Amino acid sequence: MTTVLTPASPLTAADRCDRCGAQAYLRVVLASGGELLFCAHHGRKFEPELKKIAVEIQDESGRLATTAASATSEER
Repeated sequence: MTTVLTPASPLTAADRCDRCGAQAYLRVVLASGGELLFCAHHGRKFEPELKKIAVEIQDESGRLATTAASATSEER
């Protein structure tokens, strides 16, 4: 039997961190088939442990830097 992982859909503002409820920027796919969502803060905090149990980690935290840079340039 071959397991095919489908590409993960982008995270949206509706996706919330399982730890604190903030907007999720990381999706962690587990071998069991489940997934966990984390904000950038909790993703960094739990990264070493998550890497041990994850089949895939979708990290979209880079969008935070882009958003902050855009806001700064618009304020000028």
